[in-house]
Amino acid sequence: MNKANLRIVIADWDTLQKDAQAIRYAVFVVEQKIPAELEWDAADAQCVHAVVYDETGLALGTGRLLPDAHIGRMAVLGEARGMGIGAMILRALMAQAQQRGEKTIRLNAQQSAENFYLKEGYLRDGDIFEEAGIPHISMAYRFE
Repeated sequence: MNKANLRIVIADWDTLQKDAQAIRYAVFVVEQKIPAELEWDAADAQCVHAVVYDETGLALGTGRLLPDAHIGRMAVLGEARGMGIGAMILRALMAQAQQRGEKTIRLNAQQSAENFYLKEGYLRDGDIFEEAGIPHISMAYRFE
């Protein structure tokens, strides 16, 4: 798989639901064993979503930007990790937030992913807490 052949689509939930749900189910429910009822919420309908596809049209990663400038539900399929897909999604959602005029973006990162977000310019913005049985850290990014 060549990173140059990846494409990202930014759209609403109606447009990207099928692909975003499949990725989130595989990563959060199957791989991380988060109960399915904790994964789905009504916020999806109000969010801007991002999905990255390979050259064959296979959906590899997803994330969402909530109306309150939180980024969440970042997930990349296991076989596609390490290719920069997560950064591609994060940067696209950050650009959407900046275009909306947001000054600060927040997210609740799984503690195991903290270094990924630190490399992207996020800073810790709180203590470690547990969500769905997984340690998380609140983080923020402030546009200059």
